[in-house]
Amino acid sequence: MCGTTDNPCGCKVVGPTVGFLAFAAAALVEWPLGAFVFLFRHSKGRRIMAHPTAVVYRAVSNSIPI
Repeated sequence: MCGTTDNPCGCKVVGPTVGFLAFAAAALVEWPLGAFVFLFRHSKGRRIMAHPTAVVYRAVSNSIPI
């Protein structure tokens, strides 16, 4: 990556930071909801609780190139 005009230092800081903030916001809502759903439907509850990590963080972090 060095020498390119996109990200000359080759480090990615902004994307993961914003991704973490989006992850935290989604986790505040989805983890308690997922824990409640887990009581009745285990697999659905696990998917809800994994959503912030598997989808939200990756999507936001990868969409910002710096």
